[in-house]
Amino acid sequence: MSLTHNKARLKWACRRGMLELDVLFMPFVDEAWDQLSDQQKQVFERLLECDDPELFAWFMGHEECKDEQLNAMVQLILNRVKV
Repeated sequence: MSLTHNKARLKWACRRGMLELDVLFMPFVDEAWDQLSDQQKQVFERLLECDDPELFAWFMGHEECKDEQLNAMVQLILNRVKV
């Protein structure tokens, strides 16, 4: 089931096992979700399906995500944090 139309389920899916990821995902959903295009929402949902160690490596800059769409979403989230 897609999380796109159920923000409560989406926020639940954003709760990760790592605090570093929680502090990125939760504010992003609260502040930016409604402005995302449908395609961006789908990419974000795909991002949430990734494993925490992978996500951590991408967001901390230890590795670059090879998937162009996922990498663009990672960069979008990181850029929002820097503002």
